[in-house]
Amino acid sequence: MADEIRHIVFDIGKVLIHYDPNLPFSRIIPDDAERRHFFDTVCTHDWNIEQDRGRSWAEAEAELIALHPEREAQIRAFRQYWREMVPHAYDGSVEILKSLIADGHDVTMLTNFAADTFREAQEMYPFLNLARGVTVSGEVGLIKPDVAIYKRHAETFGLEPAHTIFIDDSYPNVEGAISAGWQAVHFTGADRLREDLVARGVRV
Repeated sequence: MADEIRHIVFDIGKVLIHYDPNLPFSRIIPDDAERRHFFDTVCTHDWNIEQDRGRSWAEAEAELIALHPEREAQIRAFRQYWREMVPHAYDGSVEILKSLIADGHDVTMLTNFAADTFREAQEMYPFLNLARGVTVSGEVGLIKPDVAIYKRHAETFGLEPAHTIFIDDSYPNVEGAISAGWQAVHFTGADRLREDLVARGVRV
């Protein structure tokens, strides 16, 4: 029998809000093959995750422009058109978030996000301000699935790890939470999330 859930922690990207860099770049680089090549070799996932770890956009852009000067406009477009990458919220998940908070559950958020773009996201989506608090990777210099960020979050917000459940769309991040002594569920949609929470005794 799992321990009673006393703390609920939400990831944000692809759990509460949609994220897809292809949205602006389908206009900037219309050719599918060229766009894939750009994301595979220039603005890669590994390059972007360093902004989530706290690297400034100015430093990140300068690094890539030095390597790919012919791509400067496209490299700068990644930050310039970032808002287009997060075009809508997931209404079902947001409804669950709001319901849990309204019912008095202790809800926080833990996200891999650059510090500046997260503040923009809070302006775009006010519900990101409703939880008791949030740990933003770009502000603390740690990223999921490093166990250290889960421990940092638990210490910051006074969470009891065994009584904490984490919700994330990335399975490695779910495994990171479990390694930190938390309970965790892999997010695949709002309906399944409701079922997972109810199965652990959380009324939604």
